[in-house]
Amino acid sequence: MDFLRPASWEEALAAKAGHPTAVPIAGGTDVMVEINFDHRRPEYLLDLNRVRDLYEWEVGEESVRLGASVPYTKIMDHLRAELPGLALASHTVASPQIRNRGGVGGNLGTASPAGDAHPALLAAGAEVEVESVRGSRLIPIDEFYTGVKRNALAADELIRAVHVRKADGPQQYSKVGTRNAMVIAVCAFGLALHPSSRTVRTGIGSAAPTPVRAKTAEEFLNAALEEGGFWDNGRVITPSVAQQFADLCAAACNPIDDVRGTASYRRHAVGIMARRTLTWTWESYRGTEGRTQRKGGVA
Repeated sequence: MDFLRPASWEEALAAKAGHPTAVPIAGGTDVMVEINFDHRRPEYLLDLNRVRDLYEWEVGEESVRLGASVPYTKIMDHLRAELPGLALASHTVASPQIRNRGGVGGNLGTASPAGDAHPALLAAGAEVEVESVRGSRLIPIDEFYTGVKRNALAADELIRAVHVRKADGPQQYSKVGTRNAMVIAVCAFGLALHPSSRTVRTGIGSAAPTPVRAKTAEEFLNAALEEGGFWDNGRVITPSVAQQFADLCAAACNPIDDVRGTASYRRHAVGIMARRTLTWTWESYRGTEGRTQRKGGVA
């Protein structure tokens, strides 16, 4: 196994162009596990730890540009207000040591359906910035996952950053695991309210071959909130609406039975998490934030 160690982003792109099969490694929280258990033996490892650009983030007027290697601890400490769903997801990642090393780029590169960041990124409507020596492009998060542990990257492309719109409403994240730390998700669920567009977005992890959104559930809830005037009057969402939303979220799953849980349990758990996160986010919206938005005419 050859070890490539570029000192800059330009060198990294050149190395990837010259060795398209090279496996990028930054935090190493996924790749090293596979190598240590001899599940993977790449011909080349592309070490990105010296590429400092990947560890930087920028808060713009409307969105956050998050470097692919920004550790989860930095998201928790510095971006909780702008990216609340992703900050909550970051809290559930493994242990403090791994949160100090791992970043969102690793989750995206691995594209495991159980990656903790995926539901929050789907709910927030992120875009993935990828680049090669041929140029750069933005991939909408909905188009990024193409199969089990497969993504839309070309062979010579690397993930440089993730662009996430700053939260304009409450966001939540929930995860089911066999314990509170150092655990792969049995299933996970992210929810984001977007009052400026009067829409709701979801994200589901570890309950289908890829991370997915519950689009039918979103369409149902968007229509119910609009028809009932909920965005304007701030009323409590009725139990029947919440339950229908939960049932549709569960129906969006296509899980399997494995050592962590059965398919039926995953569907059931996703439904429970959907109902609970909807309750939590809507109660937050009905609070001070919601009243301010409604008075200001935003919602």
